[in-house]
Amino acid sequence: MKILVLMLLCHIIDDFVLQPICLSKLKQREWWIEECKKKNLDIQPYQHDYLMALFIHAMSWSIMIHLPLIPLNQISNTLFGLSLLFNTIIHMVVDDLKANVNLINLWQDQLIHLIQITLTYFILN
Repeated sequence: MKILVLMLLCHIIDDFVLQPICLSKLKQREWWIEECKKKNLDIQPYQHDYLMALFIHAMSWSIMIHLPLIPLNQISNTLFGLSLLFNTIIHMVVDDLKANVNLINLWQDQLIHLIQITLTYFILN
């Protein structure tokens, strides 16, 4: 249970403390469009850059929630790596649904992340 609590703490730290406001803006497709308009730039070279910001944050978050699991040496490297990848992809999709598609709100976003953490804990522990 202590590991699950640490995973939840790492989630809070990465999603709310370590994620600067600039990164939360960079994850929004609309931000890139507005910035290009302000600077009279062609949006074409930048139209998918928000995906990189989503990926960077999702990867950071996934690594953070897995840190408390590292001392558990019974987890195979393959399973650990697949869990990192799976959680990164899910986090990226969920954040995109919140930041760009506007299909979910912050409450739903956080609930999905808490479910991710709980499932990861029970699968890998």
